[in-house]
Amino acid sequence: MLEFASRRSPVVCTGGCTASSQPLATGAGLDILKKGGNAADAAVAIAAVLSLTEPFSTGIGGDCNCLFYDTKTQSVFGLNGSGRCPQALTLDLLNSEGFDEKNPLPSVHANLVTVPGAAAGWCDTVSLFGSKKLSLAEILQPAINLAERGFPVTEITAFHWERGASILQSPGNPHGKDLLIEGRSPKSGQIFKNPLLAQTFKELAQFGKKGFYEGRIARAIVDIIKKNGGVLSLDDLKEHISTEVTPTFTDYKGVRIWELPPNGQGIIALMALNMLERYNIKELGHNSADYIHLLVEAFKLSLADGSWFCADPTKVQVPLNELLSKQYCQQRSQLISLQRASSQCLHGNPCEASGDTVYFTVVDEEGNACSFINSNCLTFGTGLVPEGCGFTLHNRGFQFSLGAEHPNSLAPGKRPCHSIIPALATSSATGQLLCSFGVMGGIMQPQGQVQVLLNMMEFGMNPQEALDAPRFRVEYEKPDGAWKLSLEEGISQLAAQDLITRGHSVSWPVSGHDRSLFGRGQIIAKGMWWKLWPVLTGEDNPGVLWAGSDPRADGCAFGY
Repeated sequence: MLEFASRRSPVVCTGGCTASSQPLATGAGLDILKKGGNAADAAVAIAAVLSLTEPFSTGIGGDCNCLFYDTKTQSVFGLNGSGRCPQALTLDLLNSEGFDEKNPLPSVHANLVTVPGAAAGWCDTVSLFGSKKLSLAEILQPAINLAERGFPVTEITAFHWERGASILQSPGNPHGKDLLIEGRSPKSGQIFKNPLLAQTFKELAQFGKKGFYEGRIARAIVDIIKKNGGVLSLDDLKEHISTEVTPTFTDYKGVRIWELPPNGQGIIALMALNMLERYNIKELGHNSADYIHLLVEAFKLSLADGSWFCADPTKVQVPLNELLSKQYCQQRSQLISLQRASSQCLHGNPCEASGDTVYFTVVDEEGNACSFINSNCLTFGTGLVPEGCGFTLHNRGFQFSLGAEHPNSLAPGKRPCHSIIPALATSSATGQLLCSFGVMGGIMQPQGQVQVLLNMMEFGMNPQEALDAPRFRVEYEKPDGAWKLSLEEGISQLAAQDLITRGHSVSWPVSGHDRSLFGRGQIIAKGMWWKLWPVLTGEDNPGVLWAGSDPRADGCAFGY
């Protein structure tokens, strides 16, 4: 049985700070800071190393999104690094092959590969937000070095690698062996090398985005997809671009929480916070039955809205301002019963009113922050490995709806609903950075963000304590058509029994490696603002950084 009880203190420092789910990645980011890079540069270095060390969760064959806080202007910027549906892929084509809403594509199908956006996202993060002191080659060099000389696989990483290895061993995936050792996943402590991934990084460093979206790598991507029945083309890759976007936010009791707008699901967290704002959260007691019930009911409502409205706003109308209005969210919150669990999964209509991933974060010495998330979607994505490239291709198209009337229905050139959501928190009054934070894990991400944020704001926990605390997760299960509530070990049996009496379908206690269900988060905070909230005076020594890293992963926070 894997022990998750954390005995860590928060990392406290005054220079730069990095936090990720893997120590080598955290260290690589810190090295970039010490060489003169800023938070954006370090985040890309971490993303590259995690592509090597956690290939089941993330990779250059997936997507990325980021938020960047500019300390000089106290402004927050966003980059949508998600890819789009192939131009040749239509609902009619899938219907002709026997796939529809009731019979969706299997999770490893090649037609679930939307254009991988990570490579462009890394390049654009550096060009838009980077220090301009380091080249992309210098930023990628730590990952290149590790890929060539090898790294020792950590315990939790080895477990998840083995659990997903079967899709790398399938007959239609001849190059899956490139992510295995003698046909098997690496064991804990075993050295794993990936020279093919090192070469991919070298080509990206030398040629920029063209090195990935045109030429050898692009041809290898298209080749493996077409051999497995997919339709992604060289033109789809060549035409891909990231999008600089205006982040969206809500104010919760004096703290402004920032998210990327749809096609991302960040609005789910913001809507839930708007619904919870009118309650005395602290009075309910941390992880009590009353507390969990209230949050779960708010999550159900925001998840129902999000599952309908989180779509590509360039293709369909998304009523973003209406969804995030305090009036609409308060109306939705009136549907919450404090005594009984709801059983429906119905979205509202605000216009009538007057899943695997890695998350990491960096704050540099100047006070800039980069909240970054990179993902394969499900474990190893499709598992398909392009020849000579050293990475798997994701399956983000899994999040499209195959219903023609759904806002998030699959269509050529369209971005799917996206679960990966980096977050930032600033002072509503002053614009001062409070923390850069996030929790990975599919639909757990908005739920995890709200839980760790309330752990700090309402219950005075430091960043490490906020991540250590037991979490819960609610999800709507098909085809059962029912809500399931999972409670992590550490939540009391008394609370679990109380929740059952209120009508929740409860799984308790979730322990060991199964705790991956609750995601893995990272937090870097400026000053002890959570101790002074709700009165943020500016006297909390904001020059000190406080960082935490989730005990459900192998990672850590470093600082100097």
